[in-house]
Amino acid sequence: MRIIRDYQFVAPEDRGASVAIGNFDGVHLGHQAVIEIAKAAGKSLSAPLGILTFQPHPRQYFAPEAPSFRLMSAQARSNRLAKLGVERLYELNFNAAMSALSPREFAQLVIADGLGLTHVVVGADFCFGKGRAGNVDDLVAFGKEMGFGVTVAPLLSNAVGEVSSTAIRDALSDGRPRDAATQLGHWHRIEGPVIGGEQRGRELGYPTANMALDGLHLPKLGVYAVLVEILEGPFKGEYHGAASLGVRPMFGENTPNLETFIFDFSGDLYGTKLSIGLVEYLRPELKFDSLDALIHQMAQDCDQARNILAEL
Repeated sequence: MRIIRDYQFVAPEDRGASVAIGNFDGVHLGHQAVIEIAKAAGKSLSAPLGILTFQPHPRQYFAPEAPSFRLMSAQARSNRLAKLGVERLYELNFNAAMSALSPREFAQLVIADGLGLTHVVVGADFCFGKGRAGNVDDLVAFGKEMGFGVTVAPLLSNAVGEVSSTAIRDALSDGRPRDAATQLGHWHRIEGPVIGGEQRGRELGYPTANMALDGLHLPKLGVYAVLVEILEGPFKGEYHGAASLGVRPMFGENTPNLETFIFDFSGDLYGTKLSIGLVEYLRPELKFDSLDALIHQMAQDCDQARNILAEL
């Protein structure tokens, strides 16, 4: 997958794609449906499959001090999109100049002239241009005028309700990762490098891989049964584990992070990139009267997690 970040400087081989447009936070089933339509259109046009998205997320650009809401980092998003067969990722810089483009300017300068797209696919609620002034009817009209095809995909619903990033965030905030997975089409995953910690887990007999949660929406704090994928290095592969997502109340910490104990594993993972899939919420964070009580609870958590994961 090739990543293009400037619509004004695009190599000839990166022009002419059939793209799905959106933020694709989570790459949920609704996003995947839009991508499949773009793939089918591209096949009929002999055009590569592309995604047109933005970094940072426009919501983050306009309200940088607001609470973190992203379901995944830009890197995790690109990894997920590559797995879906995306060949061109137009990850455009969302800045003052981009936000000032009118709907017509966006269609002309970015879609038609800049990227030379042959076909675009958007959801029925798609809005674009300064102040989100443009809608799908405007995009269809611009496509006819400027020479690119447009498909408007209906919004997707399932047994849990309308598939949306908001609904997924709500499920994660409530400690319902299986409901989130029903909308995502995959387990909600937290990806990133293993960072240094206080090594308290090692001292307690449960060495953990610690990961930062900066910029991400926080699922309900507590202990989870998790699927672990080591993405690189000599230990690359898939494992089971139990993870604590929280602030470590036993030790007076206040910055949330993710600490994962990988079952039946021994090795140095510092700096290695992991992907942690949340499967089931086991219990909230607790403050124990003693380290022995904490160790006893951790053993119970691991037993419970092993049983849950063995049934997958």
